[in-house]
Amino acid sequence: MKNNDKVDARRRHLLCSGALLGTLPLASGSAGAAGQPSPASPAMPVAPVGATPATLARDNAYWNAVAAQYDITDDVILLDNAYWGSMSKSVLADYQQQLAMVNRGNAWYGRVRFPAEFETARKRTADALGVHQDEIVFTRGATEALQVLIAGYQRLTAGDSVLYADIDYDNMITTMRWLKQRRGVNVVAISMPEPFSYDAVVAAYVAAMDQHPRLKLILLTHVNHRNGMVLPVAHIARLARERGIDVIVDTAHGFGQLDMRIPDLQADFVGINLHKWIGAPVGVGAVYIKRGRVRDIAPYLGEPDGDDISTRVHTGTLNFAAYLSLPKALDLHAAVGVANKQARLQYLRNRWVEGARQIKGVDVLASSDTRLSSAISAFRLKGKTKAEDTTGLATQLALQYGIFTVPRNGLVSGSCIRVTPGIFTPESHIDALLAAMQKVAAA
Repeated sequence: MKNNDKVDARRRHLLCSGALLGTLPLASGSAGAAGQPSPASPAMPVAPVGATPATLARDNAYWNAVAAQYDITDDVILLDNAYWGSMSKSVLADYQQQLAMVNRGNAWYGRVRFPAEFETARKRTADALGVHQDEIVFTRGATEALQVLIAGYQRLTAGDSVLYADIDYDNMITTMRWLKQRRGVNVVAISMPEPFSYDAVVAAYVAAMDQHPRLKLILLTHVNHRNGMVLPVAHIARLARERGIDVIVDTAHGFGQLDMRIPDLQADFVGINLHKWIGAPVGVGAVYIKRGRVRDIAPYLGEPDGDDISTRVHTGTLNFAAYLSLPKALDLHAAVGVANKQARLQYLRNRWVEGARQIKGVDVLASSDTRLSSAISAFRLKGKTKAEDTTGLATQLALQYGIFTVPRNGLVSGSCIRVTPGIFTPESHIDALLAAMQKVAAA
């Protein structure tokens, strides 16, 4: 199909469906769809001898070979890779095989063989996280993990204070606010400075700690889903600990794309996602509770109290196959290398961010400080801060230019458009975004 015909077909498909941004349907018939076998995976590329993450980040031949491990839609230029991470072809094939095996074995498999294989996946994950196996328990994602930690945190009494920021995830903010009616605490909200800097961000949290002497709990989002800022979590956590304040860390977007492990966060309670930047099947996350702190999180309804972290989560019957395929996803993650992955994502992010800074009429919500930079960044047109402004712009990018981004609300400064490349994103997709931004800003 010619490019113009494809654009027209996409417009007809989206407009006729009446779809709103955020629920834009993809065209049917792509490889790997339900009921179809996934394409075979080519051999995993090997990085050139002596290549550093910085040099490898610009090696398009290598990253094209990495991209060949994935089957990604060409209906649009996909720059919303923060929703969840696509499984590679090999992980998808493994997941399909595991699903068929579980379905065939039914209760015999689930009750007899699965428990040991589940623990194997748990051990592999703990090793990747840099923690002990008895410090993690699986969940269906970071949202469930963080709800367990926030709602279950037991060291609060009426009149204490808890703190969240405008960069935190919506459901986590809701859960923090819920503590007011549940525990009788004072809920404090702060906003991050914009433009943000390392010192200004730390200062915002320090000021809140100083202003609220009964502050007992802070929610910290490692990499936020709105503008992608990397929060100096370890720094803030140390300052909080000195004041007797606990932190709960949301690293849904941190682990897997940043070269770090859980102890680096200096936090005792962490919510983790494994289907975003690790590329496991959707529905896999984890709770981390440091040894000796389990009793500070309430056991799940009716579960016995004690030091067994598994009593803090109860999700019912699991998606067996999703957890069984987790080691395969961790294998691919290790084969690429997290330092290499981070460098490539930073390179793609900087390619569009620095280009967008040169476009008159565009505000870029990103820092040049590498300590605060992730794959995720955001922009808005100057003066266009309302939700309807960014929804309209994201829809225009999708329909007119075939570029799929997502509007994000919640920042005190206003709404923005989030842009997130993946490790399979070619430079040409970044350049197409910049060309489209030039045109919409000039209109």
